[in-house]
Amino acid sequence: MTSLLDPAVILLWLTALTLGSLHLSGAAPWSRRKPHSPEDLLDAHRSLPAWAICLSIVATETSTLTVISVPGIAYAQGMVFVGLGGGYLLGRIAVARYLLPLYMRGDLTSAYQYLALRFGRRMQRLAAATFLVTRLLAEAVRLFASTLPICALLAARGIPLPPFTVLLGLTALTALYTAIGGLRAVVWSDTAQFLLYACGAALCAALLWQHLTPEQIATLPHSGHLLPFAFHAPILTSPYAPLTALVGGAVLAMASHGTDQLMVQRVLAARSLGDAQRAMIGSAIVVTVLFALLSLVGVFLWARSGGASLAALGLSSPDELFPHFIVNELPPGVSGLLVAGIISATMGSLSSALNAMTGSTFADLLGTTQPASRAATWGVTALWAGALIVTACAFSASAQSVLVFGFQIAGYSYGAVLGAFLLGLLFPRVTEKVAIIAFFVTILVMALLIGFVHPGGHPIAFPWLVPLGVATGMLVGVPLSRRE
Repeated sequence: MTSLLDPAVILLWLTALTLGSLHLSGAAPWSRRKPHSPEDLLDAHRSLPAWAICLSIVATETSTLTVISVPGIAYAQGMVFVGLGGGYLLGRIAVARYLLPLYMRGDLTSAYQYLALRFGRRMQRLAAATFLVTRLLAEAVRLFASTLPICALLAARGIPLPPFTVLLGLTALTALYTAIGGLRAVVWSDTAQFLLYACGAALCAALLWQHLTPEQIATLPHSGHLLPFAFHAPILTSPYAPLTALVGGAVLAMASHGTDQLMVQRVLAARSLGDAQRAMIGSAIVVTVLFALLSLVGVFLWARSGGASLAALGLSSPDELFPHFIVNELPPGVSGLLVAGIISATMGSLSSALNAMTGSTFADLLGTTQPASRAATWGVTALWAGALIVTACAFSASAQSVLVFGFQIAGYSYGAVLGAFLLGLLFPRVTEKVAIIAFFVTILVMALLIGFVHPGGHPIAFPWLVPLGVATGMLVGVPLSRRE
């Protein structure tokens, strides 16, 4: 019975998720909703509620790696990810205040359409092409890296599957409801997926708290594990130092949630500017709560073990901590739900990426917000799904270096794209030619910085990469504009 219960729970959840998403989107054959036009598949006709968009944003920015890694980080360093949430909140407030009104007022379907209005089509296509390439690489890395713990969890529950089978199955299933149901199906499935793994994290934290002794609880206030920042960490190299988390995290959030089509597409489906702003700011609060729940799992595991090292627990890396707890200590059925939640974390980010890449292909590269037919959107979604599978498989031979590369990808482009937006907003004299030059120089500088500084043993903390990129774009673009 035990060997069948968890697989049954996982299968039931995936079936219910797919059918429910298609039903709520109106794409299911039995649904009474009015069939959607091709363009509705990419913008949901601006009819989605703020709370669903908020949860979809969080599901998009988190993945299996987030769910698995944060407890391990908290075991060693405490609740430092909560401090990053403070920077994310500041950045998203700025996005809601200054960028969302531009998008909503212009009736845009893509963030990069603003660049076309301000500079021209070449700048729009350059930014969109950068988004598509970096998103393809980043999502492929995330997809492949996520299959490894999923395979380990499934094997421990009696479902031994090779990584390629899991990768292919998850991508095909996600592409199915993404292509047919469009953005509406993506948002509703994201909402359900987020609720599953967030509630799972809360349940794990509650179960661990109940089994802590008074002596173990008493060690927490004096251990430093409840602090939201690494107060004595070096500012330049630690992402959890207060200044790094707040300032660097804020600029990173401005780029990732204000200029990346992956996130902007979600808020552009809101019913009004106010709803879009509430969803954007609310997502920072929700993701911080998620970080806190996942961190509490790691902190409580640390207290229960008496501060033992991971090696003493028989673990070789922090990422093994949470999966080990799920497989070995949760009762049957509950562990199946947690495995389903971890699978959902991968599907949530994947579905959002596929839909955003399809939307950007039409709106930015092809210059239309109204695809010729539903089959056209299905075909483009299928093409991007195939490209993700091929790219992920190409990375599989060197998983360690690819995982490091995955965390660096955003550093190459986010600063350049946010810099282009800020040049357009703050400096009226900047022309398209100057913006393009500044963009390419920024990409080159960031490639040199990441390629030569990072391997030296003292990597620059990832929240500082975007501010450095923005500063580079400004230092190049503003002087050049004054010479023209």
